[in-house]
Amino acid sequence: MSAPAGSPHPAASSRIPPKLGGAAAASGAAAPAGPGPGPHQQNGPAQNQMQVPSGYGLPPQSYIAPSGHYSQGPGKMTSLPLDSQCDDYYSGLYRVATQNVVTPNTASQQPGAQQMYGSVPPAPHVVGSTLGSFQGAGSSASHLHTSASQPYSSFVNRYNSPAMYSANSSVAAQGFPSTCGHYALSTVSNAAYPSVSYPSLPAGDPYGQQMFTSQNAPTVRPVRENSFSGQSTAISHPSPLPPPPSQQYHQQQSLSGYNTFAWSASGLPSTQDNLIQNHTSLATANNPTNPVADTLSCSVMQNVQPPKSSPVVSAVLSGASSTRTPPAAGRPVEPLASVARPSELLQQKGVDSSSTTSSASPMPNSYDALEGGSYPDMLSSSASSPAPDPAPEPDPAPAPAPAAPQPSKMAKPFGYGYPTLQPGYQNATAPLNSGVPPSSPMYSGFQQYAQYPGMNQLSSSLGGLNLQSSSQPESLRPVNLTQERNILPMTPVWAPVPNLNLDLKKLNCSPDSFRCTLTNIPQTQALLNKAKLPLGLLLHPFRDLTQLPVITSNTIVRCRSCRTYINPFVSFIDQRRWKCNLCYRVNDVPEEFMYNPLTRSYGEPHKRPEVQNSTVEFIASSDYMLRPPQPAVYLFVLDVSHNAVEAGYLTILCQSLLENLDKLPGDSRTRIGFMTFDSTIHFYNLQEGLSQPQMLIVSDIDDVFLPTPDSLLVNLYESKELIKDLLNALPNMFTDTRETHSALGPALQAAFKLMSPTGGRVSVFQTQLPSLGAGLLQSREDPNQRSSTKVVQHLGPATDFYKKLALDCSGQQTAVDLFLLSSQYSDLASLACMSKYSAGCIYYYPSFHYTHNPSQAEKLQKDLKRYLTRKIGFEAVMRIRCTKGLSMHTFHGNFFVRSTDLLSLANINPDAGFAVQLSIEESLTDTSLVCFQTALLYTSSKGERRIRVHTLCLPVVSSLADVYAGADVQASICLLANMAVDRSISSSLSDARDALVNAVVDSLSAYGSTVSNLQHSGLIAPSSLKLFPLYVLALLKQKAFRTGTSTRLDDRVYAMCQIKCQPLVHLMKMIHPNLYRVDRLTDEGAIHVNDRVVPQPPLQKLSAEKLTRDGAFLMDCGSVFYIWIGKSCDNNFIEDVLGYPNFASIPQKMTHLPELDTLSSERARSFITWLRDNRPLNPILHVVKDESPAKTEFFQHLIEDRTEAAFSYYEFLLHVQQQICK
Repeated sequence: MSAPAGSPHPAASSRIPPKLGGAAAASGAAAPAGPGPGPHQQNGPAQNQMQVPSGYGLPPQSYIAPSGHYSQGPGKMTSLPLDSQCDDYYSGLYRVATQNVVTPNTASQQPGAQQMYGSVPPAPHVVGSTLGSFQGAGSSASHLHTSASQPYSSFVNRYNSPAMYSANSSVAAQGFPSTCGHYALSTVSNAAYPSVSYPSLPAGDPYGQQMFTSQNAPTVRPVRENSFSGQSTAISHPSPLPPPPSQQYHQQQSLSGYNTFAWSASGLPSTQDNLIQNHTSLATANNPTNPVADTLSCSVMQNVQPPKSSPVVSAVLSGASSTRTPPAAGRPVEPLASVARPSELLQQKGVDSSSTTSSASPMPNSYDALEGGSYPDMLSSSASSPAPDPAPEPDPAPAPAPAAPQPSKMAKPFGYGYPTLQPGYQNATAPLNSGVPPSSPMYSGFQQYAQYPGMNQLSSSLGGLNLQSSSQPESLRPVNLTQERNILPMTPVWAPVPNLNLDLKKLNCSPDSFRCTLTNIPQTQALLNKAKLPLGLLLHPFRDLTQLPVITSNTIVRCRSCRTYINPFVSFIDQRRWKCNLCYRVNDVPEEFMYNPLTRSYGEPHKRPEVQNSTVEFIASSDYMLRPPQPAVYLFVLDVSHNAVEAGYLTILCQSLLENLDKLPGDSRTRIGFMTFDSTIHFYNLQEGLSQPQMLIVSDIDDVFLPTPDSLLVNLYESKELIKDLLNALPNMFTDTRETHSALGPALQAAFKLMSPTGGRVSVFQTQLPSLGAGLLQSREDPNQRSSTKVVQHLGPATDFYKKLALDCSGQQTAVDLFLLSSQYSDLASLACMSKYSAGCIYYYPSFHYTHNPSQAEKLQKDLKRYLTRKIGFEAVMRIRCTKGLSMHTFHGNFFVRSTDLLSLANINPDAGFAVQLSIEESLTDTSLVCFQTALLYTSSKGERRIRVHTLCLPVVSSLADVYAGADVQASICLLANMAVDRSISSSLSDARDALVNAVVDSLSAYGSTVSNLQHSGLIAPSSLKLFPLYVLALLKQKAFRTGTSTRLDDRVYAMCQIKCQPLVHLMKMIHPNLYRVDRLTDEGAIHVNDRVVPQPPLQKLSAEKLTRDGAFLMDCGSVFYIWIGKSCDNNFIEDVLGYPNFASIPQKMTHLPELDTLSSERARSFITWLRDNRPLNPILHVVKDESPAKTEFFQHLIEDRTEAAFSYYEFLLHVQQQICK
C-alpha cells in the first residue's frame, strides 16, 4: 500500500497486493518468567550451558523513498450464493462427514489547498462580549514542510524480491535552539558506580499492580491474552493458572509507574555519546506572542458568564441518521471473489497512518543524532536522508582500540576462536524458577532435540533446527480443517516460544512487549516468499509493567558502531571486551561497567542488570536532550455548541477533572489551560491572583490570535482554586446557547500557537462536523449505502488540513487526542488525522447522550479516569534496530516517521501499540540468531529523560518446515489487519478483503505443496496455522472490513483507527471475541488475584450451536461485554446474579450487575472485573435477553455462523479449498 508524498504513515507502508503485503513476518514470542509447568516437549536444543551469542554483520543502508502514487487492479471474485441465514442459530451444525475426524491438538490524502495557520497578524481587532472579559492579540503560526525518503519493498508476484521506489514529502525541521541547555540533575559526589532500582508501587497506584524488589523474583500473574493453550477437548484447569510458556523463563516482566521510583540519583555527566559533533542548528520554537497585542483594547469583566450567541448561519449541515436499518432477511450472501493473480503489483495511491517517508530536511536531523543513529558509517548520502554521523561517538575515556580485527561477513560460531572465559565469566545456565519439570502440554513449539556438545562446540546449526533429522514438532502436525471442527482451544492461545536454548529463552523479551510474526526467521527472502507468511514485529513499548530494572549510571554502554545498547545477547570475549550482537563490533567494557551494583562485586560485567534483563530503563544524561525537559502541559479544547450542550458531556468531563486534578501526571511545574469554541473561540485567563476566571472571546476565526498568551496556560498548583471554579461553572455557562456551528479548525490553530513553546498534550472534545473556518467539512455519508456489498467510499480524509496541522504539532512536540461524541456523521476519517500524525489517541462515542444513553456516559467517565491518570511520556523518539540483513520498510501506528528507523512521538502512553513490516535484504546463512532492539527515549512527567530498551532474540532457520513451525498466528493476523487498513484507504475495501482471503489461500497452498505430503481431500494446515482461516474470517466480519451489513461510516473508520494503534492483546479481542458460559461458574481451576478468587471458565467457539436456551453466556469483545440470557435459563442464576425473579422480569436495557450477597453473584462479578482490568477502554456491559431486538449485535459477533451477507466458517474453508485447487 502506499501513501502520498508527505504522509508520515503512507498506505504504501502496508502494501497488500490482492495478497496482503508481500513481506513475510517473524513471530517473536518472548521468554517467560515465573513458576509454572514446563513444556511438554522442550522447545529447542537441550543444553546445560550456552554462551551468549556473538555479534552479527553490519547492514548497508540504502534508503530510497517510495513513490506516493499507486494504482491497484480490482479484485475479481465469483459469487457463491448460499441459502441459510443466521436466524437458525440453534441449528448451526455443519453438514460434514464424520469419518476420519482428527482430534485437535491445540497446544500449539487527498491533496487539498494548503492552508496557512496565519501570516501577518491582522490589525488590532476589538471584540465585544457580554458579561465576559476578553482581549485579543495577533499572532502568527507557521506551516511546516518536510521532505524525506525511506525504503519500501513491493513484492512482485505477491511475494517476490523487493522492488525499490521512492517518494518525497515535506515538513519543516523542528524549531529548537541550536544548543541544548543541559538540564541540571542532582548529583552525588564521588558517585562512582551505578544504582539499579526495582521500585514498588504505592498503595494508591491506579493500576493496582504488584512488583517484586528482587531482580530474579518471578512474576506470577494470570496472563491469558496471547498464549497457546492446552487441548481443545475437556480440560481441567489447574489452580493457580500456570503462566504462559513465554513467561516461564522470563525474569523481568513489568514496570511500575516511573513517578514512584526510588533510585540513587548519581551525577549524570556525558555518556559515551558525543552529540556535539552530530548536532546542527535548529530554528527556535514559534513564539505565539505578538507585539501587536499591546495595542489592542479590550473590556474586562470580572465574572465568567456565557457570551451572547452569535447569529446562526442559515445553512446547517445535516448529518446522517444514526439509526441502523436492519438488513433484509433474505439477502443473498455476498461472494468472496476469486482474485486474479497479477504478475506484478500495480501502484496505488492513498493516505493512511503507516509511513515509509521521513521528515529529513537538507540539514541533519538532531533527533536522529540524539538517540544515536544506526550504522553511521553506512548511511546513504542521499540529500533527502539523514546525514551520517561523522564518526562513531567516542567514550568519555576512550580505551585503546581492540586488537581484534573487524568481523568479516562470515560470522563465527558462538565461542569459536575466543579463549575460554575464566570461571567467573562463563554464562552458566541459571536454575528455573519452578521445580516443575519441562513436561507440560502447553508448549506449541518443537519436540525434544538431541543434546548438542559443550558450548564452545556450538555451531551455527543452533538456529537451523533441521526438522528432517528429528521427530516432527507439534506445531507442524497436519490438521484437516474441514473435518476437525473443534479447533478453538478451550484456554487462551499462548504466544509460541522461540526455539532457543534455555539460557537465551529465559533472557528473551516478553511477547507482551515485543513479538514477531515468525519465531523462526528464514535465512533468505526467497525462503520467506515460499512460505507466503508476513514478517513483522508487534510492539507495546510503553506498557504498564510491575517490575522493571531502572538503571542510573554515568555510562550507558552502547556499541560504538551501530549504537546498540548492551543487552543479554551480546558476547563477552573476556572481562574487558564485548561483542555486539547486531553488527559484530568488538567494544571495550568501561571501567564502571565492571562493578555490579546488585552483588556489589567487581569484575563480573556479565552479571550486570543490563545483561541479565531484556527490558531495562536507563536514566539518561543531558546528552540525550535537545533542551531541558519541559513541564507537563495539558490543554483542553471543548466544543460548547448547542449540540454539545444537549449531549451533556461537559458535566462528566468537568466532574472527572475535578476528581483527578491531583492525579494528573507531572510535578510542581505542571501547567494546564482551557479553551471552548462554537462559532467563536473562548480563552480563559486563570492567572494566579485573579478573584475569578476571566473569559476572553476571539470572534475573528479567519485569523486566530492569542489574547494574553502568558496567562492562558497556568501552573496547576498555583491556580488550582481558579481552575476548580472554572470547572464548576463550565457545565452551566452555555446551557442557553443556540449556536449550532463549530469552528474546530480555528480552535486547533489557536491551540497549536498556545502549545508551541513547550509542547504537551491537547485534548479535543468534538460533537459534530466542523462547519466554520479552516478545516470545515461537508457530510459525505450516504445512509443508503451503509449496507453496500460493493464500494465503500470516503474512508480517507476529505482535506489535508488536519494532517498538516498534526505535522506542525508533532514538530513542536504536541500531541492531539480526539474525543468524538456524536449522534450524527462527523467525518472521523478527516478528523482522525489530527491524532494519527501527532502520536495522539482517538476516542469515539457514537450516539452519545448524558441521559438517553447512560452506558456511553458511564464509559466516558471511566475512560477519562484512565486517560487522565495513566503514565505519559513527552518529546519521545523510538528507534528499532535489527541484525544486518534485515530491514524495516513500513510502520503502523500513530506517529510521524522522522527517518528510516526513527519514529517521532510527541506523546507516548502505555496503551499505544505499533507494528513494523520487515524484509530480508541479505542472506542470514552466516548467523544462527538474529536480534531486534527497540529504544524509546522520552521525558517522564517528572521531568526526567529516560530510555526504555527491549531486546528480542530469535533463531534463523533454513527449512520451510521450520518457518511454518515457528509461525505466530495471532501476531500474523494483527499485522495483516494493519496492512488491510492501509489497503482499504489507498485502494478499496474490496481489494483489502480479497488480499486477506489470498493471505490464507497462499500460505496453506504453499504449506500443502512444499511441506505436507499427506494426500487428503480436505483443507490441510500445520497446527501453528490452524486458527489462521478462522481469524481471517473474523477479520472479514469485523466492522472495519465487513460488507453487506449496515455499518455507519464513522463506526467503520473508528474500527480501522483502533486496528492501527491497539496492542496485540487488545486487538485480538476486537478481531475474535472470547465467549464463556457463565451460569455454571465454579472455583475449579480458579486463580487468585489479590484477595479475589477468579473463576476460569473454558472458551466456547463463536457459534450459536454452543448457545443453549437454559444457559447464560458472556462475550468479551474488547470494548464491550454482552451477557446473553437464554429463554429457559435457570431462575436461580437470574435471581442470584441479575437480581430478578425470572426471565420475563429482566429489563430490555440492563448495563450493570447488582452486587448481591450470593456466591454466584460474587463469582460472576469477580470474573468480569478481572476481564476489565488494565483495558485502555472501559468495556460497556449489555445484558441481552434471548429473542429481544438487542440480540442482533450479539449474534453479529458469532463469526463461525452464517450471516445474511457472509460465509459461515465451514463455508469459508470450502471457499479457501476451492481457491487452492484452482
